[in-house]
Amino acid sequence: MGAAPVWSVDPRTGKPREQVAVEATAEEVDRAVRAADAARPALADRTVRAALLRTAADLLDEAGEHVIEAADAETALGPVRLTGELARTTAQLRAFADVVDEGAFLDIRIDHADAGRTPPWPDLRRWKIPLGVVAVYSASNFPLAFSVPGGDTASALAAGCPVVVKAHPDHPATSELCAAVLRRAAQQAGLPEDVVALVHGFDAGVELVRHPLVAAAGFTGSVRGGRALFDAAAARPVPIPFHGELGSLNPVVITEAAAAERAEAIGNGLAGSMTLGEGQFCTKPGFVLAPEGDAGDRLLKSLTAAVSETEPGVMLDHRMREAFVAGVTERAALDGVEAPVTPGAGGEHTVSAGFLTVPARRLAAEGAHDLLLEECFGPVTVVARYAATDEIGAVLARLPGNLTATLHISEDEAAGPAAELLASLTPLAGRVLVDGWPTGVAVAPAQHHGGPYPATTSTSTSVGGTAIERWLRPVTYQATPTALLPAELRDDNPLGLPRRVDGRPEGLEG
Repeated sequence: MGAAPVWSVDPRTGKPREQVAVEATAEEVDRAVRAADAARPALADRTVRAALLRTAADLLDEAGEHVIEAADAETALGPVRLTGELARTTAQLRAFADVVDEGAFLDIRIDHADAGRTPPWPDLRRWKIPLGVVAVYSASNFPLAFSVPGGDTASALAAGCPVVVKAHPDHPATSELCAAVLRRAAQQAGLPEDVVALVHGFDAGVELVRHPLVAAAGFTGSVRGGRALFDAAAARPVPIPFHGELGSLNPVVITEAAAAERAEAIGNGLAGSMTLGEGQFCTKPGFVLAPEGDAGDRLLKSLTAAVSETEPGVMLDHRMREAFVAGVTERAALDGVEAPVTPGAGGEHTVSAGFLTVPARRLAAEGAHDLLLEECFGPVTVVARYAATDEIGAVLARLPGNLTATLHISEDEAAGPAAELLASLTPLAGRVLVDGWPTGVAVAPAQHHGGPYPATTSTSTSVGGTAIERWLRPVTYQATPTALLPAELRDDNPLGLPRRVDGRPEGLEG
């Protein structure tokens, strides 16, 4: 592994701005992981962990102006978008602090010995403990909320796991700035700063997932990159959990009745969702099943008008721009595909939004049009027009796993006729929407941001309070003397934690 310089690059021109750091060597990755592992005992105290998370949120807010300026310089996402993303990031940190305080994530269950059962029960006490050092791989499209101070880092720290983050090459300066804030927060909370570490470089990312002291990994990125790391995690002498978000088509089904009822509103909504952030959201609706006929025509007319009014924009980097231009060109060249609004290059450094149409029947069986069933990262969607409802099921049966699936129905269909369609979408995704748009992921306790492969490599969520479960494993103590038990598992419940004792809830409000 070399020590190549790491540059901050202007996404508007593709030219380096300043040298930020150097790529980590294998020895530097090893030192970072070992230092993080040595800091594990300091995270054992839940009160200290909660303080770390809240302090990190406060310090990020204080540094907000500098963080947003750095992130905009490296991503061109704009101050408005990044201000909202920073607010989401700090809210996540504070939300996980609340999760830590509550303690329900420990999932404590106590079953006292019962000799009267057949067979007899011994005394059993179960809870969850942190896995160890977590490797986090930052996302390109969310330089804050899915990167150094993002949900993977916040949930891992909440679980009691130190974190080593592999910075994304699109925003190294932002990563350095945020890592410094988190390390300062650790010091202020009375923790070693090595509970959070940062490394740069492709080779460093590979070394990280292979390191014997790394106990789990979280990744957000491409199918190709994520699958390579997933395979490396599985091929280790001791395999580790790899929670990867790889890619998603996010299908949308629009019934004929819905199109007849509100074609213009659906067309406008689809345009706004698919072009949001230059189409660089993991939940962008990239594939739509819409009806043929008058209602479908009105929908496409509305979509055409709205997308045509979208100004060309800058993507996160030139590599993504080139992949987008090549991808839409290849798709548009397929037989039977039309481009009512042609997506592609909008200028030397920009891209123009657009959409493609194709008869749905061409996708009902394997063939050259399978390319349309793969994610194309950027401001484009594919509208497959069906002539009969049985074509919907035939196409849905061929879709890969997704983060989201959306159904648009009429008011009359909500009474029950749409149930079959909803049931056909549910196996395809981790979040199923009705009469909405998937872009925008609320950081809420009931949220699930994940889905069948290739959307994610596990059944877990990366957003919401239950994301903490990825970094924990259950342990049961059997017939253990009280003096040897953790305080959380003792009968007197000195910490006042929510638990289930002999099948009955204890310490739960409401």
